Amino acid sequence: MEKDKNSKPVSPWAWIPSLYFGQGLPYVLVMTVAVIMFKNIGISNTDIALYTSWLYLPWVIKPLWSPLVDIVKTKRWWIVVMQLLIGGGLAGIALTLPGDNAFRYALAFMWLLAFSSATHDIAVDGFYMLGLNDRQQAFFVGIRNTAYRIAMLTGQGGIVMLAGWLEEHYRESLPTATAIPQAWSVTFYILCSTFLLLFIYHQWILPKPAKDAPYSGEHHSFRAFGETFLSFFRKPGIIPALALILLFRFAESQLVKIASPFLLDSPEVGGLGLSTLQVGTIYGVIGLIALTAGGILGGIVMARQGLRRSIWGMTAAMNVPNAVYLYMALAQPSSVWLISTCVAIEQFGYGFGFTALTYFMMLFSKGAQQTAHYAICTGFMALGMMLPGMISGYIQEVIGYQNFFIWIMLCTVPSFIAVKYAPILEKNR
Repeated sequence: MEKDKNSKPVSPWAWIPSLYFGQGLPYVLVMTVAVIMFKNIGISNTDIALYTSWLYLPWVIKPLWSPLVDIVKTKRWWIVVMQLLIGGGLAGIALTLPGDNAFRYALAFMWLLAFSSATHDIAVDGFYMLGLNDRQQAFFVGIRNTAYRIAMLTGQGGIVMLAGWLEEHYRESLPTATAIPQAWSVTFYILCSTFLLLFIYHQWILPKPAKDAPYSGEHHSFRAFGETFLSFFRKPGIIPALALILLFRFAESQLVKIASPFLLDSPEVGGLGLSTLQVGTIYGVIGLIALTAGGILGGIVMARQGLRRSIWGMTAAMNVPNAVYLYMALAQPSSVWLISTCVAIEQFGYGFGFTALTYFMMLFSKGAQQTAHYAICTGFMALGMMLPGMISGYIQEVIGYQNFFIWIMLCTVPSFIAVKYAPILEKNR
């Protein structure tokens, strides 16, 4: 561990799991839970997809203000302040949901949540490298990833299940139009309390590494920042590489915005009519387990075979299982177990296939400025999720669920074309 300014040793076990749990939770709230919440309070699929896709923007442009986190204050300061702002954003959502114009105000606080979360990501990852030595950084990679996964499970599973249980509880004494916003309001108050506790805990427990100091060479930093961007776009094969990064998730970027509304909508309009509690269980528990298993297997395959030999199979695994949604739209199954199996197949394939894109970006970023170049890659990846997702709700409402999932299968084609021309900068095995 790096020497602490106060010469007081703090075990990484005391702060890494909680820090990365705090990193993952607001992201899943903005990207996944918000879709379910807005669907339940009566927002159209068009508006849900459009406005929640815009929330990707802070992660798209995150590399643009990352130098600010280096120049102003310490990483530790940014972490605790952003956790306080995240708590404030969650409180704002909780306050506004039961009132008039709930969608408009809740969305505004979602923006605060998204920008605070993206800035928090920058500070957390930087602090991880400053607070640990090389051996500790390698050892705790698995711990931080596990903590992040637990946050995803908590958001997609526990939080949605809690909101679903509260919906059913409040319906016993309140009209549905009042019960649902009240249930989600209580849920977000609980989330607000969680982040206030994280803020207090990290203010107390986080170490103060000697290296965690504001960078003093502002002008040099900004010049270097501009050169970093220029060097990225000068890389050989930049056009086909960006095509792969933008198009690899072209189908999934649209599917992810409509999958939960499809499960929640009534059979009369083509949905499956599940409850919020059931959707939370399917996606947050069964789906996330399948996603994690697929990711682990994908990493094993990648390590043994390499990207060049496995990318086509992983691209197929990423896209072909989307057909389970077309099957469900046509067959309208009522069995929760059958629906869960279909979702598990799609999530497993996604977890397995997404490994290819992650490793491709790592390979493409290698060089003198690989950390910054990888951040730029992730920004373009977020852009590839944001733009198609914005129009997915409109497309679905115009053509219906069945035709939408046919459209999704057609949207898998560009990823295969992009793979064909992608520059795979991997040594021959």
